[in-house]
Amino acid sequence: MRILGVDPGLGISGYGCVEGPGEQPTLIEAGVIRVSRSGDLAARLAELDTDFRGVLERLRPDVVAVESLFAHYKHPSTAIVMGHARGVLLLAARRAGARLIEYRPNLVKKALTGHGHAAKDQMQRAIQDVFRLPSLPEPPDLADALAIALCASRRIPFEDAVVADG
Repeated sequence: MRILGVDPGLGISGYGCVEGPGEQPTLIEAGVIRVSRSGDLAARLAELDTDFRGVLERLRPDVVAVESLFAHYKHPSTAIVMGHARGVLLLAARRAGARLIEYRPNLVKKALTGHGHAAKDQMQRAIQDVFRLPSLPEPPDLADALAIALCASRRIPFEDAVVADG
């Protein structure tokens, strides 16, 4: 099963594709989609859509796991902008026929590090260790996307069993 983890953002969206499920899936590809900072919101969303659809066509994931929307009380507008980006990514994944799964950021962090409030550098080090990377995955959005894919890889067998058992 091919799982694509996505850390949505309007400026940078990280993605990480693994072949799983299981404790130690195979890393297929990871990267970021960088959207131009110029232009209006609609133009930037169209650019994100085009680039993400290219990733979906190339990697052909069975599952797309996305970080769920959250808002920090000090920065509510960030959630609104992220919501626009998430909407574009979710729609593209659905149109590609992939199964969609959403995970809360603290669940992903806990699944990977054992601590639901792990810092960005802790997540990067954990991903470096799991996939035996020679250096820290940069930028942090890429590490977050791989963490989401890894979380899905580890949880899907159990989630499917619960659904199958009714």
